[in-house]
Amino acid sequence: MATPRLKEKYTNEIVAQLKERFQYKSVMQVPKLSKIVVNKGIGAAVADKKLVDVGVEELTMITGQKAVATIAKKAVSNFKLREGMPIGAKVTLRGEKMYEFLDRLTAVALPRVRDFKGISDKGFDGHGNYTFGVQEQIIFPEITIDKVSRISGMDITFVTTANTDEESFALLKALGMPFAGGKK
Repeated sequence: MATPRLKEKYTNEIVAQLKERFQYKSVMQVPKLSKIVVNKGIGAAVADKKLVDVGVEELTMITGQKAVATIAKKAVSNFKLREGMPIGAKVTLRGEKMYEFLDRLTAVALPRVRDFKGISDKGFDGHGNYTFGVQEQIIFPEITIDKVSRISGMDITFVTTANTDEESFALLKALGMPFAGGKK
């Protein structure tokens, strides 16, 4: 199987760019993408348990890896939520599948968002990780619009080995993330 395009770009170009820009002494200091977590909360699953199965199936189709149902850790009486109830779905991507998903996200899915002007650069957490939300799952070509019963969104988190948000921003920008503005 061939190496994903973005992984080759990272090893052949981006490592050298980041090493020069941030004055790293070793190639091992250069930040890298360690995993991508795609998380989908399904609030209506309290009333209808089948919605979680649909969410798991959709995430599995989008990412190409089996998704798992997420379980409530606490009971919240106002939401009619009991501990142990399934309330969402998530997938953690690493290695080749992570790079393939990132490539499809930046090249195909995000440009399909209505009035797309780039993603916000406000989702950094101070430790080099970045999270942003997608409002509609139908931007992914794997989802057939005719079969979708309800439009739902998801959160996508990029976990990097970067120490600062600036390093993480430079890494994700070099990997092709279309940030709006891009002032960092």
